[in-house]
Amino acid sequence: MAVAEEAAEGGGGDLERRVMEAVKASEERGDPPLARAVEVGRCVQEKGLGFPSPELGHVLVSNLCFSHNMPSLWKLLDQAMASRLIAPLHALALLTPRVIPNRRAEPEAYRLYLELLSRYALSPLSIEVGSCRDKIIKSVDDALQLSHAYGVHQMDFGHMVVLSILSVITSLIDCTLEDCGLQLTFRYKHGDFYADEGHQVMDIDVRGSSDEKRNKHREQLRRTNVLLAIEVVEKITSNKRAKLFLRLIYLNMPEKFNGLLERLQFIESHKSASQALLSANHILDSLSANVQKAMDWEYQLNKHQLLGVMVDAGPSSYLSCNSSGASRAACWISFDMFMENAMDGRQLHTVSAIEILTELTKSLKVINQASWQETFQALWISSLRLIQRDREPLEGPIPHLDARLCMLLSIVPLSIVPLVKEEYEMPSLISKGITRSYGNGAEENNLASRKHGLVSSLQVLGLFSGLLLPPPSVVNAANSAASKAAAFVSNLKTGCVGNMLHLIVEACIARNLIDTSAYFWPGYVVPSAPSKDSLLVQESPWTTFMEGAPLNGSLKNALMVTPATSVVELEKLYNIALNGSEEEKSAAAKILCGASLVRGWNIQEHVVHIVIKLLSPSVPPNPSVSGSGSHLIGHMPMLSAILFGVSCGDIVHILSLFGMIPEVAAALMPLCEAFGSLPPPPNHRSSMSDETSVYAVFSCAFLFLLRLWKFYKPPQEHCMAGRGGPVRSELTLDCLLLMRNSRIALQNSSAVGRMDGITDPRHSTPSQPVYIDSFPKLRAWYFQNQACIASTLSGLCNKNPVHQVANKILKMIYRKMTKAGTVSGNPSSTSSNTISGSPVNTTEDAHQRPTFPAWEFLEAVPFVLEAVLTACAHGRLSSRDLTTGLRDLVDFLPASLATIISYFSAEITRGIWKPVQMNGTDWPSPAGNLLSVESEIKEILASAGIHIASCYPRGMPPMLPLPMAALVSLTITFKLDKSLEYTHSILGQALENCATGSSWPSMPIIGALWTQKVRRWHDFIVLSCSRSPFTRDKDAVAQLIRSCFSSFLGPSITEGSHFSANRGIHGLLGQAMADQGLRLPIAPGFLYLRTCRTFHDTNFVTEVILKLVLELANKLGNEWACSGPARLRSGRLSLAAAVSRVQEVAMLGATLLCIAGGVLLVQVLYEESLPTLLLSAGEEKLVGAGPASNILEGYVMAYMLILSGAFVWGIGNTSPAYTSVYSSRRARVIGIHMDFVAAVMEGNISVGCDPATWKAYVSCFVGLLVSFVPTWVPEVKQGTLHKLASGLRGWHEYDLALSLLERGGPAAMDALVESVL
Repeated sequence: MAVAEEAAEGGGGDLERRVMEAVKASEERGDPPLARAVEVGRCVQEKGLGFPSPELGHVLVSNLCFSHNMPSLWKLLDQAMASRLIAPLHALALLTPRVIPNRRAEPEAYRLYLELLSRYALSPLSIEVGSCRDKIIKSVDDALQLSHAYGVHQMDFGHMVVLSILSVITSLIDCTLEDCGLQLTFRYKHGDFYADEGHQVMDIDVRGSSDEKRNKHREQLRRTNVLLAIEVVEKITSNKRAKLFLRLIYLNMPEKFNGLLERLQFIESHKSASQALLSANHILDSLSANVQKAMDWEYQLNKHQLLGVMVDAGPSSYLSCNSSGASRAACWISFDMFMENAMDGRQLHTVSAIEILTELTKSLKVINQASWQETFQALWISSLRLIQRDREPLEGPIPHLDARLCMLLSIVPLSIVPLVKEEYEMPSLISKGITRSYGNGAEENNLASRKHGLVSSLQVLGLFSGLLLPPPSVVNAANSAASKAAAFVSNLKTGCVGNMLHLIVEACIARNLIDTSAYFWPGYVVPSAPSKDSLLVQESPWTTFMEGAPLNGSLKNALMVTPATSVVELEKLYNIALNGSEEEKSAAAKILCGASLVRGWNIQEHVVHIVIKLLSPSVPPNPSVSGSGSHLIGHMPMLSAILFGVSCGDIVHILSLFGMIPEVAAALMPLCEAFGSLPPPPNHRSSMSDETSVYAVFSCAFLFLLRLWKFYKPPQEHCMAGRGGPVRSELTLDCLLLMRNSRIALQNSSAVGRMDGITDPRHSTPSQPVYIDSFPKLRAWYFQNQACIASTLSGLCNKNPVHQVANKILKMIYRKMTKAGTVSGNPSSTSSNTISGSPVNTTEDAHQRPTFPAWEFLEAVPFVLEAVLTACAHGRLSSRDLTTGLRDLVDFLPASLATIISYFSAEITRGIWKPVQMNGTDWPSPAGNLLSVESEIKEILASAGIHIASCYPRGMPPMLPLPMAALVSLTITFKLDKSLEYTHSILGQALENCATGSSWPSMPIIGALWTQKVRRWHDFIVLSCSRSPFTRDKDAVAQLIRSCFSSFLGPSITEGSHFSANRGIHGLLGQAMADQGLRLPIAPGFLYLRTCRTFHDTNFVTEVILKLVLELANKLGNEWACSGPARLRSGRLSLAAAVSRVQEVAMLGATLLCIAGGVLLVQVLYEESLPTLLLSAGEEKLVGAGPASNILEGYVMAYMLILSGAFVWGIGNTSPAYTSVYSSRRARVIGIHMDFVAAVMEGNISVGCDPATWKAYVSCFVGLLVSFVPTWVPEVKQGTLHKLASGLRGWHEYDLALSLLERGGPAAMDALVESVL
């Protein structure tokens, strides 16, 4: 740009003329620099311009660098900057693109530029908002090309200051490296932006000559400039403000900060090639240390206050957590609680346990301030404890050891895969740090810290021999894994002694987490004494299969009990299941649903996806039969084998752990639509036989589909709470489809990452969204079922086709009674009278069975049920005949069980049916063991610390509402045959649901009847019945929650002893759920996990947990603050111990709350519960609270709030699937709570809690927010952040205010720079 053009832009040629005339006159008079600056300033004032003047800066720099390169003008520029006639940063920005490209030709000018930079780069800069500031911002941006270099579309004052510093630092580093003769390989270099300036020769000493002496001097100057430039950079980065600015870039523009790290690593790796760099080694080390400190800087609360001392000890300090064995486990209690909660077979999970566990691992690692080795070690130990708690499970229809082994050997390794992979996908330099580590975070800066931590954690596991002892059913698998390692190491053919570590290592190797070098770990291979069996080499049946042997009976049976070892074997089975003969299809399907699915831990995720894929066979290109779903008929044997194979409890639960429930639902819907539209053969009599039939396949698919959500949910579960939101999020079919379709959209847009080296069957077939409208008959039943639950039946007329179907069903199931005329409907009910009032006159009609498609059959079943239930209520149908008829109905079409459950559940909750006596004559009697069952229930609860009144009124004969009596009587007619497991699973949950939906105390009666039928299930049934009091009794819920805290924390807080052997994880969850039968006491944590989803009022749960957490914090504070210094009170609680115990209290409280209510309850906690508690009046204050207790109360509330949010939302950016379910509301909820805090800080709202409690709460909440979950801060409105920062500065928490703003994202840079400058 020409001088005239620049002058015109800077304020016009007139200003330049006046300034240069004044400079010349002052120079002639010999005025000192200060006097010259005064004259120049007068010229600016005469033009009506303000200071600092951007126009004057343009005039001085443009003349200095081109036409008037005199020492006096450099001195004038220095004085103008010192006097703030011009903005120093503006002048330096104008000099940078002019001087740096010419540093070799004019080393004197470069030296002077460096001196000015060293002096003024970080000088205070106060420019009032207005046109002057805007001009300076634009001029600096244009000079350094900041917008172009850093991608900032709207340059503000904060970005201008911060990016100018970074630009100058990187430019000087580049200059130094170039001057040392090194070839730069960076993506962006200073020359890329300043090249257009051209080569301008600046001659400062115009009187000198180019003699040899002067050339030597200039050469010496060039060499010293190299070192001086690095010294200037080091001096700038050592400044506290510069570190703050660099940290702002590191946090909010990491990809730009990477450029600085690249340069530092380049210097470290190439400095040995340059003598100049070697001579400045100490300066370079100091520079690297400054940058590392900028990255590692953490806020410090005011050390002169008690709160600062507490938090300085480390929020959830891992060292404090490790002070004892119980405390060490307490840091990781959420691992154990999540895993045990995931084992509840009544609760199916729509989001993969893999994703949840991945996010939980990251959260706990940050919260506990632990290394990756410690984190992975805690994860493995928790999963091993999960196995030990179920070594000898109670017998019953619940998931057993296989689901727990799936968690340990499949889910946990797969949850670690994204963590290890994430490290290598991060921006390479920021994830690894700079070349050397200074201060904190050394472990994080290792090249492969996560993988190294994983390996170390596995090696340490060998010390936990008690946890590694395999259950009896897993011993062979463990020995095989150990033998495999021995054969690899030394070709040993003898057997080896294996344990759970060998299985864990094999699972990790299969996921590419570690390699076979693990086989060489010391003590990993332990040979056993050779035996005859170990010397026999047994060939795997899979080898025989892969060699082409046919799937005959013996090979099929062997493959069903032997897990596959590779994906290739699975793919071959998959092709046979689709393209083989009828027998081969069925055999291949049964094999896939056998041991490979249940215990093929190393490839379990592949088996799961293949099985689900087989439920949706593709339509052939040229189908022989047309029609929707007609191609499925040819696959009926295979589909039947798959459906019946995956219907058992453990397999369904395994599918749930992998988060495949939405995909399973989408795969089952076409099957239900197709097979439900086909009529059965004329000779069809029962679907309970082993013979494959249309009704049998439809019933299995239909009941499997309904099992995935509470299709029979009674109306009162729709009750509202809070601000009109549901108490808890209950699944519906629509919700399942919505989740599945959102995943499909993510997959199709390549938003979901895929694991390296794994061929995922899901990705081989394009998927399309599935909508319920595509299945009209299923949709019709879905809405009819909802209508049946919501209201009673009405409006049936004689000419309705459904009425005619209902009549035929009644004739079938009651042909003997109707022949004798014993069945008639309620005279007051037209529909019932019409259905059952027509006698059967011919033998043919009596034995004629309906051959309707299943959908038409199901549509009529509610009216059949209304008729028979009404007839029984009016004495026209005996209870025995009612039960027999219902059983015949289920035998004919097992899918009708779903309608029976829905109808009876709805009628029970309506409460319009009179109770009937369970006297053993009309209905089965529980009198034989009712009292003993009730006594056992009370004993179980008392062992967990819960004391309740009698479950059933004394002196009354056992009674149940008629629909419940009919349903219970029907259920006890079923045989406990494995082939009927698909009906048992849906019946058990229905019975429990009906019992909780009725105001009648019915669960002990149901339990007594079932213990009479299945004596070997006695312990399981009684334990299930012990959950019933918590559905209505709030006092029992409160006792249970208090018992959880007591068992976890021990009696120390209430009884004064701080040493208890039976506390922590084992106190809360127990060491074994069952050991040779039901063993008392029952761990309260286990009871809580199995009952929390039945709590009627989850808001009450929040209130109880919060009140208890505050009560315990109060007691701990009072105990610590009792008279005398802590160090002199032997046996008293120290401050560090008090803080550690408070953290344990908050950890348990957050975990219990999240498990009980999930995302919705955490939302209520942030938006309502905690603000209400803080606003509450002082009369609710706990008695005897002192200053220390007040502070601990605020601390524990903040800690629990952050923990709760981290557990459900994650601490950072989560996967799209996880975000859609859990993290999508985070920004809104956090924003609402932060707005509340800011309003109180401004004085717009008054809180009722103690001021010390409020100050502790806010300080700790903000401190924990910026330390543990900084990614939440940018989601808060900028105005709210500024209000909070202002309030914190009023409390003299300056560092905390800065830390809050610096994590507020790029938008907060301006406010932060303003506050600093």
